[in-house]
This record gives sequence, structure tokens and C-alpha cells, in this order.
Amino acid sequence: MEEQERYQERKQKVKELISSPEYKPMKYKELAFFMQVKESDKPVLSSILNELTEEGFLIKTPRGKYQKQEDDMRMGCFTGNPRGFGFVTVEGEPDDYFIPEQACNGALHQDTVLMRVTNTSTEGGRRKEGEIVRILSRGIRELVGTFDAGKGFGFVIPDNVKYHSDIFVPKAWTKGAVSGHKVVVHLTDFGGKQKKPEGRITEILGHINDPAADVLSVVKAYELPVEFDDMQLRQAQRIPDRIDVRDLEGRKDLRSWQTVTIDGEDAKDLDDAITLQKQPDGFLLGVHIADVSHYVTEHSPLDEEAKRRGTSVYLVDRVIPMLPHRLSNGICSLNQGEDRLALSCIMKVDGRGQVTDHEIAETVIRVDRRMSYTAVNRILEEQDEHMIREYQELVPMFHDMKELADILRDRRNKRGSVDFDFPESQILLDEKGYPAVIQPYERLAANKLIEDFMLLANETVAEDFFWREIPFVYRTHEAPDPEKMKKLRVLLANFGYYLKAAPDNLHPKEFQKLLEQVAGLPEEAMISRLTLRSMKQAKYTTICSGHFGLSTPYYCHFTSPIRRYPDLQIHRIIKECLHDNMDENRIAHYEAILPKVAEDCSKTERRADEAEREVEKIKKVQYMERRIGECFEGVISGVNPWGMYVELPNTVEGLVHVTNMQDDYYCYDEEKYAMIGKATGRTYTLGQKVRVRVTDTDRFAKTIDFVLIPESDDEPEQEDENRMRNTGK
Repeated sequence: MEEQERYQERKQKVKELISSPEYKPMKYKELAFFMQVKESDKPVLSSILNELTEEGFLIKTPRGKYQKQEDDMRMGCFTGNPRGFGFVTVEGEPDDYFIPEQACNGALHQDTVLMRVTNTSTEGGRRKEGEIVRILSRGIRELVGTFDAGKGFGFVIPDNVKYHSDIFVPKAWTKGAVSGHKVVVHLTDFGGKQKKPEGRITEILGHINDPAADVLSVVKAYELPVEFDDMQLRQAQRIPDRIDVRDLEGRKDLRSWQTVTIDGEDAKDLDDAITLQKQPDGFLLGVHIADVSHYVTEHSPLDEEAKRRGTSVYLVDRVIPMLPHRLSNGICSLNQGEDRLALSCIMKVDGRGQVTDHEIAETVIRVDRRMSYTAVNRILEEQDEHMIREYQELVPMFHDMKELADILRDRRNKRGSVDFDFPESQILLDEKGYPAVIQPYERLAANKLIEDFMLLANETVAEDFFWREIPFVYRTHEAPDPEKMKKLRVLLANFGYYLKAAPDNLHPKEFQKLLEQVAGLPEEAMISRLTLRSMKQAKYTTICSGHFGLSTPYYCHFTSPIRRYPDLQIHRIIKECLHDNMDENRIAHYEAILPKVAEDCSKTERRADEAEREVEKIKKVQYMERRIGECFEGVISGVNPWGMYVELPNTVEGLVHVTNMQDDYYCYDEEKYAMIGKATGRTYTLGQKVRVRVTDTDRFAKTIDFVLIPESDDEPEQEDENRMRNTGK
């Protein structure tokens, strides 16, 4: 405590010096000399200067001098826009600043910039505005894009549309690339107002017409680690294929318990298993999670790599795992008939869904049957006689599972938990990698059943460790921003839906009621998405501030240590507590490392989500390329000044540009969130069903263009009628 107080005193002295009128910007060495800092204390001064810079109190100039940030100046991260303007995000401020095109002054996407605030008024829905004064550091030094050859030179058109400038490549640095090649380009010159950035080709990924090259481009663009190095692979090879009898010492032996895994048909990394026993006073539920931390020890090569990756990434044609397949598909996978080490949360649950008692223990289990969601669904929902006979010894447990899952879901619903159940995309590829089928991914009753049990285990573990008052990683979801809620209320009111509570005092139950109102209606998916976009992102934190969407004060991620690093990290903490090793030194250790772990895992999670969405967009464009001229029925999913987005039943979304709405001159009505024809008064609004024809696709922008088929048109010919029924299947 004394050291911390002394550190804060030193920090205050540095702030006072730099704030004084007599202070002139100095470099680190000059400051150290001026303040007569001892050699042994110089690392402390360096730490203070870095901290003050991160807090925005200081700015480090390109020459390395430290100066106080002026009141109208901000340091932040620039986000580009394809149309030339951009935004600056300032840490600690909820809203970003709009930067007009003429005020960007050479800033490129992801640059760290110094910005002067030019307007702080937000009246009439305006954004705060700024002007870029200085580029402090460049954010992107390598880009993925498509090469376009010229005479004696070439250009790379970046895949990332937010990087709004092509990159000039001299002939000597093209590496033999030809037009249409997907390439990686290293920037050698960032250009300026009148000059394009320059670069050299470092890698050719393939041709744009090769479907695998597009996915590889996304992998490279998001810097997703793919290969494991020799040291990591050697560690994986040293891990045995079977558990050692010595590993069983001190573990609870649950191999006699009837145990199943329930996953997708293609799943290979089975990291959770379930046991359930119905009892006179309720249920005994066991959620058993692969004990990955037994094999992946702290600071080992595999641990450092798992921390760097943060999560497995699930792309349409491949999985980029957090751990090598030897572990994730082998000793750490809860395979049928194999003895496996687990960390189990065993809960007594009463008839109301309340956990009355629980135990978290190191265990050894043996899975009796590896079940699929489809098979369990056919037993529970379809009463399939063949399936019931095949799994007859497990059928009573499946019915008990459904009974408990219904109770748990009802309990969550009563407290206000929000379930955004709009369809995700399922994209099936042919042997060449082209999308053959795009359809909504169906969440079966069996999927929801497993989700219910995982949610309960996550809540139980989080609450247990919250009350132990030791360092931990929680999964938190903050309450929505009141300003965004005001805008959402206006949008919803146009459709006759209302959020009753004040924007700054909304309870999750309000959103739950809204989603119940729209369930089964054509506008359900659209309302769900609008509501979700108005909420904040869930993230990992060391403070247990609750999960708004689930309406619970305690939540963490415990159930997937094979594919999520936070789960692996808290497994270690749990096991140290089980072995009574959580002393002051270990508490101090976790207090020091967990904030960075939580922050980094939140970032890698967002990176994975963005990469997955990017690949989906690419495959949807490829799919619709072959359907230009075809007609479909869809629902208006978004409206803005430049047109309307229409979503088809197969989850593909395209734009009807306002300039292509040729039967009238249409204007965007912001209050009604609609397009209104000036002459006809015809209105197009969210959730409305329309007929569209596919007119174009753009691989570079990853967009799909539609035109409306006006209601006044004659009925389409039979061929068009058949096409309109096509949902991609």
C-alpha cells in the first residue's frame, strides 16, 4: 500500500511540473535529468509517462517530447469511411467525433491521431466534430487487397473499405502479381493529401475467382494466427493420448454416472458433458467441462499462444483453433467411452429452477453416448420411434432434461432475461468451396436445452467466486445508453411498439415484453436486430457488474476452455482455490494480470466476430452472383437516405438504392424511418414485404444490389414465381 501511495505522489509531481506555465516539452531523458531521477527510479518515471499518455493527460510528439494535452485537443483512434470522411474514438468518451473529409488531413484507418474539437453541439442529432491536427502513429502497416496491374506499376485495392485509398506499387515490388490476384501489401509510404500510399507485395494469396483465396484474405487481413510453432507443437506432442492413473488422485470419480454430450453432427471438440438425475425434491444436474488447464499450464508455450489467440475462430470453410487439434480433438475432448478429466459444477436444483446447493470439483468422467442436437430433437419433439429404440436407456434422462430446461427458461423469463432468437446464416459449400446452400440456421429444442444448462453453470460459478472476493474474470453486459434508447423508442413507436420505462431506467423485462409482442410476425427479425444494435457489447471484466441481457447480477464464461481463453483462465483460479493455493502472492499475481487478460480477450473476441461476418458477406455475394436476374420476396430490414435494405428468407441482404426506385422520386423520412414517394405517396418502411430482382453484386464492396418489382407490375411468369419461392435451398 505504501508503494502505491508513493507511486501516486510521484505521478502527481510529474503532472504538476508539466502543467506549470514555465514547462517546455521535454524528452524522457531530459525530464529524468531535470527532475534528478535516480537510475533505479527511471523505470517508474517511464511507467508514469506511459500511464499519463494512455489517460490522455499527455501527448508524445513525433520527436518524442511530452506535452500537456490542450483542453480542445483529444487523442484517439481514427476510423475511416469509404466516402472519405471518418470518426475519432476517444477513450473514456461514449460518443465518437465526426471528421469531415477536408479535416482528415492524411489520417488513415486505425491511425492514432491528435484531434482538435471544432464543435461539441449534439442538437438535432448532430455528432460532435473535430479536425485532425497530427498523426501520432500509424495503425496499419500491412493490408490485404486485390491487385490491379498497370503499365510499369500496379495498385492494390484494399479489402477493408474503411481504408479509403488504393496503394501504389512500383513494378519492381509487384512480386509478379497479375490483375485479380489477392495479395498482402506492406506499406512503405503512407502518402498525404495529394499522394497515394505506396507499398510492396509480400505475398500472393491466390486469384479472386478462387473461393479459398477470399477466405484466406480475411484470415490475413485480421491477422488471425493459423499455424502453431515448433515449440508449441512439441508441447502438444508430449501430452499423452490417455489419462494417467496418477491423474485420478484426489478427483471425484463420476464414471458410473449416466453421461452424454450433445453437440452438432460435425463437432469434434466436445468440451461439455451433462448428467441429470431426477430426485424427490428436484434435480441433480452435473455440467462437466474438459479440464484443459490440467494439460495447458500457465506460461507454457501453448498457454501463451492461447492467450494471444483468445478464441477459436469459426469461418465458413475452416476452424482456426485456439489449441492444437491433438488437444482439442483428443485428450481434451470428452469422447464417447473414454475416461476424461473434467472440472464439474454439480448443482441441486429445486422444482422452481433455483440452485439450492452446488459443488465445483475436479472429476473423472466417462461419456456413455455422443448425441447430436438432431437426434435428441427427434426423440423429444418428434417422438421418432427408431431414435427412441436406439437410445432407449437414455430416453428417460432426455425427458427429465427437457422438464428441467423448461423450468429454467421460465425462471429466466420471469426475471426478464432477453432472448434474441433471430436466424443466423448456415452456409454450405460445394467441393470447390462455392456456396451451394444458404439458409437460416435452425436452433432446435436440443440446442436450447444445452444452452439452459450452460447458462446455469456459468451463473453458479460466477456467484460462488464473487462472494469469495478473489480476482476473477466475469462476463458483463452494461445497461443500454439512454441516448440510443431514445432513438430506439422513436423507431419502435412508428410500428406501434413502446418501451414504457424512462430511457435511463430500463429493465431487461421491457425488451423481453417487446420481443414477445413481435414473436412470429414478419417484423420480428427486424425489431430484434434494431433492439440488439441499440445495446452495448458484452465484454470480459474483472468487476462483477452484472449481465443486463440475461438479467443476472453474476455471470462468467466457464463452459468452453477448449475454444475461449477466459474460461481456461478461470479454471486455473478455481483449481488453485480447490487446492487451497490461493494465498496473498497468488491473489496479487491475478490482480496484476487479469485486467489485461480481460481486455485482450474482449478484443480478440470482437476480431473473431468481425472476421466471421466478413467471410459470410463474401460467400453471400458469391452465392448471389449466380442469381442475377432472379426474383425473390423479402422483408425491408433497414432504411436510410441512400435506400432500403431487403432481407431474403435465406438471410441474404441486399440494397435497393434510392436512385433505382424509378416509379417515383423517393425521400427518406427520418421520423417514420421510411421511404416516401413524392408523387404517389407510396411508403416503404421497416418490416414491409416486397418483391425484388437481383441486379448486381460487387466483390470488392461485398454488396448485393436489388431493384423493386412494383406492386402494379403484372404477375410474374411461372418461372419467376418458382424463383421467388427459392430460399437458397
